[in-house]
Amino acid sequence: MHQRKSKKILIYFFLFLIIGSLNNKNLININFAKINEISVKGLDDKNNLELMENLKFLKLNNLFFLKKKDITDIINSNNLVENYSVYKKYPSTINIEIDKAKFLAQLKKDNKLYLLGSNGRLIEKTNYKDNIPFIFGDFSNKNFFELKDVIDKSSFDYGDIKNFFFFKSGRWDIETKNGSLIKLPKDNLKKSFQFLNSILNQDKEKKIIKIDLRQYNQIIIYE
Repeated sequence: MHQRKSKKILIYFFLFLIIGSLNNKNLININFAKINEISVKGLDDKNNLELMENLKFLKLNNLFFLKKKDITDIINSNNLVENYSVYKKYPSTINIEIDKAKFLAQLKKDNKLYLLGSNGRLIEKTNYKDNIPFIFGDFSNKNFFELKDVIDKSSFDYGDIKNFFFFKSGRWDIETKNGSLIKLPKDNLKKSFQFLNSILNQDKEKKIIKIDLRQYNQIIIYE
């Protein structure tokens, strides 16, 4: 019993010495391991390198005392980022893995062309050439993503859409790549897409010019 107490006293004594040493002004310059490697994956080479360059200042810091905000603010400043994970590999490495936002649509704003990402951000369009829908009208992200969610949960193929048209009343029209115009109501979008899918699947050989779903429980088809 006396030996156990003696061991505890020794442990506390050494802890006291360690804590005291770390706060001792004469030992404040202890050389902790600094961050010497930062890797970024998930974006294109240009944006990966740009983020690594912006994070270079972290190499002056110690990995143990690194603040999350020091990294997240810089990663979030890139509009291409949707999600990310930061892994600390002790003693001196940071690995960052990024999920790149998908481009869902394109639009024109202030006489510039932009891509709308799945993260809700706008990215100025440069050399992107994929055939994604164009959005016309003064819409909000909430307007668009509510519609996109309904489409994704239906059997309607988002890839068949050529253009979106948003109106001040809060409703949408959709133009398909085969030239059909679909006029949607403001409300009951889920039910409208159920009707729409049944119409489109009935006779795929027919050339439908317009489908009007604006009236409750009423469908007008123009061929």
